[in-house]
Amino acid sequence: MSDLIEGRQPVLEALKAERPINKIQFAENIGRNDAILRIIDLAKQHSVRIEYVKRSSLDQLCSGRNHQGVIALTAAHEYAELDDLLAAASKKNELPFLVLLDGLEDPQNLGAIIRTADAAGAHGVVITKHRAVGLTAVVAKTSAGAIEHVPVARVNNLNDCIRELKEKRVWVFGLDEKGETNISKADFKLPLALVLGKEGAGLSRLVKENCEMLVSIPIKGKVNSLNASVAAAVAMYEVVRQRQNLV
Repeated sequence: MSDLIEGRQPVLEALKAERPINKIQFAENIGRNDAILRIIDLAKQHSVRIEYVKRSSLDQLCSGRNHQGVIALTAAHEYAELDDLLAAASKKNELPFLVLLDGLEDPQNLGAIIRTADAAGAHGVVITKHRAVGLTAVVAKTSAGAIEHVPVARVNNLNDCIRELKEKRVWVFGLDEKGETNISKADFKLPLALVLGKEGAGLSRLVKENCEMLVSIPIKGKVNSLNASVAAAVAMYEVVRQRQNLV
């Protein structure tokens, strides 16, 4: 489960220590003293989401304890580094297989994707800090325990991450409904990072431009798109299918 950090000074110290924080909640109409301004400044520097909620909501989360109008919700699991994901592949003597998520917001989708990543043998998942869901308690529950086995890295900028992966000779393929290459025709028997987009919006323009190829899942029905976690599962198991005979 996620942990709570309550009170102005504890939250400030957690930010200074660069502890992984999913979001910070302030009571509505909270005063802007030096401590609050410093928390806001550090949260922006570290791309931590800020929300303003009713004080009664904070009271419920904290069971009435003195939160001083500020709480921080920390990650349900520690984040990994990008190099940790690549090292996991190297340790298994396997071609890297990473799943990159471009601004995914639904915690149930993220949990389901992590669960499928574990089943498909992916070496890790990459999420973004800005305007995206982190490793919350809902994510942990939906993953059915897979969060303990699949390393998740959180990066400031997905495009920088993609460029770093390219420098390390990892091929970056984006899943896009308008991708010109059918997913079954793409070559996934390579060091691979598969990029999936945000619910409804898909991949951002710059991420599309930075991908080496855009691939699509054929849709034959009248509904022209799949749920994000379902699309991720289809794509990951295409990688499994292609790689099943690799030694």
